[in-house]
Amino acid sequence: PRDVPVILGFIRELAEYEGIGHRVTATEKGLLDTLFGDAPAAETALAMVDGKPVGFAVFYHTFSTILGKRGLHLDDLYIGPRWRGKGLGTALLRWLARLAVERDCGRFEWWCMKDNASALEFYEKIGALKHDEVFILRMQGETITSFAEGGKVTPPGEN
Repeated sequence: PRDVPVILGFIRELAEYEGIGHRVTATEKGLLDTLFGDAPAAETALAMVDGKPVGFAVFYHTFSTILGKRGLHLDDLYIGPRWRGKGLGTALLRWLARLAVERDCGRFEWWCMKDNASALEFYEKIGALKHDEVFILRMQGETITSFAEGGKVTPPGEN
Protein backbone atom coordinates (compact mmCIF):
# COMPACT_ATOMS: atom_id res chain seq x y z
CA PRO A 1 0.00 0.00 0.00
CA ARG A 2 2.82 2.44 0.64
CA ASP A 3 3.84 2.08 -3.02
CA VAL A 4 0.52 3.45 -4.34
CA PRO A 5 1.89 6.98 -5.05
CA VAL A 6 4.82 5.43 -6.93
CA ILE A 7 2.50 3.15 -8.92
CA LEU A 8 0.24 6.07 -9.82
CA GLY A 9 3.28 8.07 -10.91
CA PHE A 10 4.37 5.25 -13.22
CA ILE A 11 0.83 4.94 -14.62
CA ARG A 12 0.88 8.64 -15.48
CA GLU A 13 4.38 8.45 -17.00
CA LEU A 14 3.40 5.48 -19.16
CA ALA A 15 0.21 7.20 -20.32
CA GLU A 16 2.20 10.33 -21.24
CA TYR A 17 4.71 8.17 -23.14
CA GLU A 18 1.80 6.59 -25.06
CA GLY A 19 0.25 10.00 -25.77
CA ILE A 20 -2.83 9.35 -23.65
CA GLY A 21 -1.92 11.14 -20.43
CA HIS A 22 -5.16 13.13 -20.59
CA ARG A 23 -7.14 9.88 -20.18
CA VAL A 24 -5.75 8.91 -16.76
CA THR A 25 -8.46 9.08 -14.11
CA ALA A 26 -6.85 6.70 -11.61
CA THR A 27 -6.43 8.03 -8.07
CA GLU A 28 -4.37 6.90 -5.10
CA LYS A 29 -7.54 5.93 -3.21
CA GLY A 30 -8.88 3.99 -6.19
CA LEU A 31 -5.60 2.11 -6.60
CA LEU A 32 -5.39 1.43 -2.87
CA ASP A 33 -8.89 -0.07 -2.86
CA THR A 34 -8.52 -1.96 -6.14
CA LEU A 35 -4.98 -3.30 -5.75
CA PHE A 36 -4.72 -3.71 -1.99
CA GLY A 37 -8.32 -3.97 -0.74
CA ASP A 38 -10.25 -7.05 0.38
CA ALA A 39 -10.53 -8.50 -3.15
CA PRO A 40 -7.57 -7.22 -5.19
CA ALA A 41 -8.33 -7.00 -8.92
CA ALA A 42 -4.66 -7.11 -9.94
CA GLU A 43 -1.14 -7.42 -8.62
CA THR A 44 1.88 -5.19 -9.03
CA ALA A 45 5.62 -5.68 -9.16
CA LEU A 46 8.23 -2.94 -8.95
CA ALA A 47 11.55 -2.90 -10.78
CA MET A 48 14.12 -1.68 -8.26
CA VAL A 49 17.65 -0.29 -8.63
CA ASP A 50 19.61 0.39 -5.45
CA GLY A 51 16.40 0.19 -3.42
CA LYS A 52 14.56 2.74 -5.57
CA PRO A 53 11.61 1.96 -7.86
CA VAL A 54 12.41 2.61 -11.54
CA GLY A 55 9.53 0.78 -13.20
CA PHE A 56 6.54 -1.44 -12.63
CA ALA A 57 4.23 -4.12 -13.93
CA VAL A 58 0.51 -4.57 -13.27
CA PHE A 59 -0.90 -8.03 -13.96
CA TYR A 60 -3.90 -10.22 -13.23
CA HIS A 61 -5.29 -13.67 -13.92
CA THR A 62 -7.55 -14.56 -16.81
CA PHE A 63 -9.12 -17.89 -17.75
CA SER A 64 -8.97 -19.82 -21.01
CA THR A 65 -11.90 -22.12 -21.66
CA ILE A 66 -9.94 -23.71 -24.52
CA LEU A 67 -7.02 -24.61 -22.25
CA GLY A 68 -9.10 -25.13 -19.13
CA LYS A 69 -6.48 -23.12 -17.25
CA ARG A 70 -5.94 -19.65 -15.99
CA GLY A 71 -3.62 -17.27 -17.74
CA LEU A 72 -1.52 -14.33 -16.66
CA HIS A 73 -2.29 -11.00 -18.34
CA LEU A 74 0.24 -8.19 -18.16
CA ASP A 75 -1.75 -4.95 -18.22
CA ASP A 76 1.14 -2.49 -17.97
CA LEU A 77 4.91 -2.71 -18.10
CA TYR A 78 6.92 0.47 -17.71
CA ILE A 79 10.56 1.26 -17.11
CA GLY A 80 11.59 4.88 -16.59
CA PRO A 81 13.48 6.46 -19.53
CA ARG A 82 16.80 6.65 -17.69
CA TRP A 83 16.74 2.90 -17.03
CA ARG A 84 15.65 1.57 -20.42
CA GLY A 85 18.01 -0.64 -22.38
CA LYS A 86 19.62 -2.04 -19.24
CA GLY A 87 17.70 -5.33 -19.12
CA LEU A 88 15.18 -4.32 -16.46
CA GLY A 89 12.14 -4.80 -18.69
CA THR A 90 13.42 -8.21 -19.74
CA ALA A 91 14.05 -9.14 -16.11
CA LEU A 92 10.53 -8.09 -15.13
CA LEU A 93 9.00 -10.05 -18.02
CA ARG A 94 11.10 -13.10 -17.13
CA TRP A 95 9.98 -12.82 -13.49
CA LEU A 96 6.35 -12.71 -14.67
CA ALA A 97 6.93 -15.72 -16.95
CA ARG A 98 8.33 -17.67 -13.98
CA LEU A 99 5.29 -16.63 -11.94
CA ALA A 100 3.01 -17.88 -14.73
CA VAL A 101 4.84 -21.23 -14.66
CA GLU A 102 4.66 -21.44 -10.85
CA ARG A 103 0.92 -20.72 -10.95
CA ASP A 104 0.35 -23.30 -13.72
CA CYS A 105 -0.91 -20.72 -16.21
CA GLY A 106 -1.61 -21.93 -19.72
CA ARG A 107 -0.65 -18.59 -21.24
CA PHE A 108 1.08 -15.32 -20.51
CA GLU A 109 -0.19 -12.46 -22.64
CA TRP A 110 -0.29 -8.70 -22.99
CA TRP A 111 -1.32 -5.95 -25.37
CA CYS A 112 1.00 -3.57 -27.18
CA MET A 113 0.21 -0.34 -29.01
CA LYS A 114 0.38 -0.99 -32.78
CA ASP A 115 2.71 1.97 -33.33
CA ASN A 116 5.23 0.84 -30.69
CA ALA A 117 7.56 -0.78 -33.22
CA SER A 118 10.52 -1.18 -30.86
CA ALA A 119 8.41 -2.98 -28.25
CA LEU A 120 6.81 -5.24 -30.88
CA GLU A 121 10.22 -6.14 -32.25
CA PHE A 122 11.49 -6.91 -28.75
CA TYR A 123 8.45 -9.04 -27.87
CA GLU A 124 8.82 -11.07 -31.06
CA LYS A 125 12.53 -11.63 -30.29
CA ILE A 126 11.65 -13.18 -26.93
CA GLY A 127 9.13 -15.55 -28.54
CA ALA A 128 5.81 -13.73 -28.17
CA LEU A 129 3.36 -14.16 -31.05
CA LYS A 130 1.10 -11.43 -32.41
CA HIS A 131 -2.54 -12.42 -32.80
CA ASP A 132 -3.76 -10.19 -35.62
CA GLU A 133 -7.05 -12.08 -35.91
CA VAL A 134 -8.33 -10.80 -32.54
CA PHE A 135 -9.93 -7.40 -31.91
CA ILE A 136 -10.09 -5.79 -28.48
CA LEU A 137 -13.67 -4.72 -27.82
CA ARG A 138 -14.47 -2.32 -25.00
CA MET A 139 -17.31 -0.50 -23.28
CA GLN A 140 -16.57 2.37 -20.91
CA GLY A 141 -18.39 4.65 -18.52
CA GLU A 142 -21.94 5.56 -19.47
CA THR A 143 -22.02 3.02 -22.28
CA ILE A 144 -21.67 0.19 -19.75
CA THR A 145 -24.39 1.65 -17.54
CA SER A 146 -26.77 2.29 -20.42
CA PHE A 147 -26.28 -1.18 -21.89
CA ALA A 148 -26.60 -2.87 -18.48
CA GLU A 149 -29.87 -1.06 -17.81
CA GLY A 150 -31.31 -1.95 -21.21
CA GLY A 151 -31.08 1.57 -22.57
CA LYS A 152 -30.26 2.61 -26.09
CA VAL A 153 -26.57 2.61 -26.85
CA THR A 154 -25.38 4.94 -29.58
CA PRO A 155 -22.35 3.53 -31.39
CA PRO A 156 -19.34 5.87 -31.42
CA GLY A 157 -19.47 8.26 -34.36
CA GLU A 158 -23.27 8.09 -34.68
CA ASN A 159 -24.16 11.11 -32.52
